[in-house]
Amino acid sequence: MSQTYQTLTFHHLEAGAGYFRPKQHLPEHITADDPALSVMTDLSLVTTYTTELDTPLNKARETMMKRGVRMLLVRDAEGHIVGLITSRDIEGEKPERILAKAGGSWEDLLVADIMTLQPKLEVLLMEDVAKARIGDIIATLRQVNRQHAMVVDIHPETNRLAVRGIFSLSQIGLLLGLEIDPALHATTFVDLEQAGIDYPITSSDLLP
Repeated sequence: MSQTYQTLTFHHLEAGAGYFRPKQHLPEHITADDPALSVMTDLSLVTTYTTELDTPLNKARETMMKRGVRMLLVRDAEGHIVGLITSRDIEGEKPERILAKAGGSWEDLLVADIMTLQPKLEVLLMEDVAKARIGDIIATLRQVNRQHAMVVDIHPETNRLAVRGIFSLSQIGLLLGLEIDPALHATTFVDLEQAGIDYPITSSDLLP
């Protein structure tokens, strides 16, 4: 039986129109005893920000500030993760050391010059994170003095490990109610301690 289909009307796109983006809804209030997954940025739900090996360092920093993030995954032409770069890498001493040794100017530096290469990246397993609390993640980051931790999981399409999530200490700090702009100021463990988060004592705490 034939049916009559109706045509739709086209309209002009209004000036200033944006576009929908995937968004993960994080909780408004958290405690250290809440599930770790509640504060993990899930890359199956949100768009991750990446950069490439030959991206100028200035452009990578600009992307971080524009997107309000402090870390970018570095990918190759096939979309494989080959490293990561953080604002700490860019703002630290590493660029100056490279320039002092090799010469040139800041504008000559590329992401590939200062990023952390994939073989040196340490990640958390999704199966462990699924059983962890937020306080466990904070303690883990504190132990290695890092602002971020990546989580890997088996990708359902490739059946291989892939980066599934990211923990950000700054984001956790914001959700705990700390007045911190993650694009401009990294959360410190002193900030978290003042917010009432306790940590287990580690060997580094006992050093003079």
